[in-house]
Amino acid sequence: MSTNLEFNSKRLTFARKRRGLTKTKLAEILGVEVRTITGYEGEEFKPDKQRLQILAEKLKFPIRFFFEDDLDEIEPDAVSFRSMSKMSAGQRDSALGAGTIALQFNEWVESRFSLPTAQLPDLSQEPNPEVAAETLRQMWGLGQERIKNMIHLIESKGIRVFSLSIDTLQLDAFSMWHSETPFVFLNTKKSCEHSRFDAAHELGHLVLHRHAGAKGQEAEREANRFASAFLMPRANVQANAPYMATVNHLIKLKSLWTVSVAALAYRLHDIGIISDWHYRTLCTEIARKGYRTKEPQEAPREISLVLNKIFALLREEGVTKAQIAEDLSIFPEELDQLVFGLVLTVLSSTRGKSITKTAKPNLRVIVGNGENN
Repeated sequence: MSTNLEFNSKRLTFARKRRGLTKTKLAEILGVEVRTITGYEGEEFKPDKQRLQILAEKLKFPIRFFFEDDLDEIEPDAVSFRSMSKMSAGQRDSALGAGTIALQFNEWVESRFSLPTAQLPDLSQEPNPEVAAETLRQMWGLGQERIKNMIHLIESKGIRVFSLSIDTLQLDAFSMWHSETPFVFLNTKKSCEHSRFDAAHELGHLVLHRHAGAKGQEAEREANRFASAFLMPRANVQANAPYMATVNHLIKLKSLWTVSVAALAYRLHDIGIISDWHYRTLCTEIARKGYRTKEPQEAPREISLVLNKIFALLREEGVTKAQIAEDLSIFPEELDQLVFGLVLTVLSSTRGKSITKTAKPNLRVIVGNGENN
C-alpha cells in the first residue's frame, strides 16, 4: 500500500478516462465548469472533501484510490487495437484503463502464485503469416489437430487472459507485452467462435508484431491470416471440406475447428478450395441469414483455467473479492469486469481472512492438442 497522503491528480485523470469521459462531460456530471476539472488534473488546486466524495461516487472508485502512487499506465502505442478507426477516444481510453487495472491485479496474483512463464517465439522475421502459424503449431506440438480450447492453450503458454466488459461492438480484443509477459483482453460478450478467432488474432500480434514492426491495416491483415491458419490448418481443412460447400455444409463443418461460418468460408477461399464467385455467394447468404451477428449452433463458451484455479485456491484460504479489491484500492465490480465470462464463479464479497504467507502455489495448465488434462 502507498504511504502517499496527498491527492494524486494523475489518478483523477486515469479514473475519468477509465469511465470514458472527457473533461467536459465530467464537469457536466458534477455541475461545475470545465476549468475546475482542468485545475484538479493540472494540480493547480485540489478538490475539497465534499467535492472529492462526489468525484469518487461518480467515477466509481474508492476515495483512497485518489491518494495512491502513480499507476503504471498502458500507452496506446503499446497495444494492438482492432477496428481502431471505428473506436471513439473514450472507448479506447476505457479499454486501456481496464488493461492498467489488470496489470495491477496480475501483479497481486503473481506475488502469491507462480503462473506459467511466456513460451512465445518472436516470429516477426517471417514474412508469411500462414507459415508463422504453422511454425508455432509445430513448436507447440499441435500438428494438424484442432485446438479444443483456445483460452486454455494460450494460458498454458504464459499468456494472461482477461475480459473486456465494455458495452461496444467496436472493440473486439487487444493484446500487449508488458515487460516479458504477454496479455490478451477479449470481448466476452461475443460468441465462442468469434472469441476464439479474436484470441488467435491477438496471438498473431504477440508473435508477429512484438517489436511493433507492422502497424494499422497491414498488421490487422497479417494477424487475421495468422489466426485463420492457426485455427484451421491447411491440410486438415483440405482433407475435410467439400469443394461445393453450401452454408448448411459450413454450419456442420465449423464444429471441426470451432470457428464461425464466415471464418470457415474465408479459409476455404483463401486456400483455393472455392472460387471467388462461390465465396461471394456464400458471404451474401451468410449475411442474409444474419450469421455475421448471430452465430448458428454456437459452441459453449470457453473459460479461463488459470483464473478458476486462482479463485478456487483463494476461496480455500478464505480470501474474498472484497479483500482483493481493497488491496488494489478499487471496488469489487472492477474485478468482475476483468473476469466476466471467463470464470465459472466469483469470490464471495464477504470479508475473509488475509492470505497466509506460504510458498507460492505453482499453477500449471496442461494441454494436449489444446485440451486441458
